[in-house]
Amino acid sequence: MSRKARTTQPTTTAIGYVRVSTDEQGLSVAAQRDALATWCAARRLVLAAIHEDVGVSGGAKLEQRPGLLAALDALDAGSVLIATKRDRIARDAMTAAMIERLAERTGATIQTCDGVGEGDTPEAKLMRGIIDLFAEYERQIIKARIRTALGHKKTKGERISRHIPYAKALDADGVHLVDNPAEQRVIARARELQAAGHSSRAIAAQLAALGLYSRVQKVFTPSSVLAMVA
Repeated sequence: MSRKARTTQPTTTAIGYVRVSTDEQGLSVAAQRDALATWCAARRLVLAAIHEDVGVSGGAKLEQRPGLLAALDALDAGSVLIATKRDRIARDAMTAAMIERLAERTGATIQTCDGVGEGDTPEAKLMRGIIDLFAEYERQIIKARIRTALGHKKTKGERISRHIPYAKALDADGVHLVDNPAEQRVIARARELQAAGHSSRAIAAQLAALGLYSRVQKVFTPSSVLAMVA
């Protein structure tokens, strides 16, 4: 009678972490999940869980990333926190160092699917530090480009967010902002009242008395009055 072949059972637990921000392309949650599963299967690791932070910047502070906090909390001695790349963990060098220290205190390690900077040698640690610094630099470049692009669109009178400012409306092409005459008249009246020495609270009350309400047909608040007369 033939003996059954022995199979090696996985002994290490992996905790996956996925992060996507709103300004990134080609890094979908599904794609990252697939990469983590493939990486763990190739190394015979048990992928116990995958935690996610969706719509969260890599520069966000640790307390603003519930998915990462949950992943760190799930680690124990000998386990692995796995992400597709270092910049999924963080795009801030200080935050990345803090996360690595927290994992080390648990007895766990942080690894990535691309394998860059793995190991405990001084060279590997230096490489991880360099990668984190470049990720932080890239984040700053992306932010600068977004600010420049939004500034350019603003000077052209184009819409720069989902929210249409009060006293503005979209033109026929749905791209450029134009004046909303009715709301412009409300602002003009509010400014007249301000010039007459009325407080923002008094202006809000007088606008309501005149039947002038916000875009959602609510009484203007003192803060919204201040915003419109600024």
